[in-house]
Amino acid sequence: MGDEERENGRRPRLAVWKFASCDGCQLTLLDCEDELLALSGKVEVAFFHEAVTAPDEGMYDLSLVDGSITTPDDAERVQHVRAVSRRLVTLGACATAGGIQALRNYADVAEFRAAVYASDAYIDTLATSTPISAHVPVDFELRGCPIDRGQLLEVITAYLAGRTPDTPAHSVCFECKRRGTPCIVVARGVPCLGPVTHAGCGALCPAYGRGCYGCFGPSNSTKFPAFIPLLRRDGMNTLDVVRVLRTFNTAAPEFDAASRKEELG
Repeated sequence: MGDEERENGRRPRLAVWKFASCDGCQLTLLDCEDELLALSGKVEVAFFHEAVTAPDEGMYDLSLVDGSITTPDDAERVQHVRAVSRRLVTLGACATAGGIQALRNYADVAEFRAAVYASDAYIDTLATSTPISAHVPVDFELRGCPIDRGQLLEVITAYLAGRTPDTPAHSVCFECKRRGTPCIVVARGVPCLGPVTHAGCGALCPAYGRGCYGCFGPSNSTKFPAFIPLLRRDGMNTLDVVRVLRTFNTAAPEFDAASRKEELG
């Protein structure tokens, strides 16, 4: 929000947009009940189908975008969202990495249509599922499936205060150490994507004895050439490695490149 708006006493306008997704990230926002009440006097929720009934009347100071681009209409509509948004933040794995629906990127989408629909005469879809950043400039990407509510609130308050959001860029391994969770790879030989996965979940799965499966996408320190052999050491074959990389963030460049390389042998 700019200095002029602050001086005029105008509340910043917030918009929340949906593309192809399960709505989980929007529900995380609605889950912030007490915090949203505290923000309600400082922010005007101007457009959000899950919470308010209002026409799209930009401009918006901050737009939160959930979901991936999967149809020609999506690709056109996201251009409008960018045009009416001073700041645009993408929420979750679908918006930042194409989501689990990006599994279509490795197959023939026409075969999927034929298997699901008796007639596809009214189905208009793209061959791929892509992140928002593949179509328009994005100011900030908030990872996760779903996103972390604490990080979401940090992003909203940061932009209200006119600063850059402070969210971790390190891996899940740091979160395991912070909560005192023994490394399940070292202690039990359980395959885990923690070393190459973006922090934000609080190392939830390793805390309960399960290997991280990468729901927050690749961390900034991702080094797959050194990491993949460790998965094999811990019992994964080629198919296992490809499957573990092709989940919520399958179209993230690092996960995508590593899985394709595994397929090629």
